[in-house]
This record gives sequence, structure tokens and C-alpha cells, in this order.
Amino acid sequence: MAEAAAGHHGRNTVLAAGCVLWRHPRDGHGGPEICLVHRPKYDDWSHPKGKLKRAEDTLAGALREVYEETGHHCVPGARLGTVSYLAQGRPKRVSYWAAEATDGAFTPSDEVDRIVWLAPAAARDRLTQPRDRILVDALLDALHTS
Repeated sequence: MAEAAAGHHGRNTVLAAGCVLWRHPRDGHGGPEICLVHRPKYDDWSHPKGKLKRAEDTLAGALREVYEETGHHCVPGARLGTVSYLAQGRPKRVSYWAAEATDGAFTPSDEVDRIVWLAPAAARDRLTQPRDRILVDALLDALHTS
């Protein structure tokens, strides 16, 4: 996946990481289910992601954010690319990986009050930002499904 926007680099850039968290369907039929998080502060649906801590490895930060926001452990897979955009007037770069959920349980918090597991088409429709929708396609490409 190519970067969604170019030119957002430099000292003022907010670095973040996240995952397109997925699992095999509970009933064993059909394609993957994708986890989306609801953030009440923004009233939006997105993939789990967050800012990196100082000197934190990008993949380690992505896995930490998935656990903090969803309560799920996961196994990282293919790197899905980087999405760049302006957030509150500052450039932001978010690196994403595919990640298969292994175990865990969601607990609501002030940051994330709900999660949902959806089929890819429903996940695309639920995502608030169009830039997040291309990550669903990148995941499906990485899993070699359609």
C-alpha cells in the first residue's frame, strides 16, 4: 500500500502505529472478521492505533495499542503500509500491520468504549475515515482473500 499522502515528515510529525486486527469467524465459515474500535472523544470508528512512546519500536507500539484499546493479544503479520494526514493541524504518520487476534477480552474505557467484529464489507462501511478503508483492502490482499 502506498502512503495516503506525502510530505508529512519532520520533527513536528506525530508518529503512531496500529493494526488491522482480524480473526477467523467464530462459526468457522466465511472470511475474516475485522475489529474496529469506537472512540467516544471523536465519535468515530477506526482501527486500533495510537501514538508511539519515546524511542518505542513501531511494531511494538502497534501491538501495545491493540492490547490497550481492544484487550486482545495478537500475532503480527504483513506490514500494510503507512497513512499520513493532518491531525489537529499537525502532520501524523501511522504505520499499520495485519494482526491476528489470539486471546483476550475487551473492557470499555474512556478512550475506547466499544469494539465490533465485522465482515470486511461491513467494516469498510462502518469506518469513519476513508483513509482507513484502504487498510481493509490491504489486509485482504495480505491474506490472499477477497
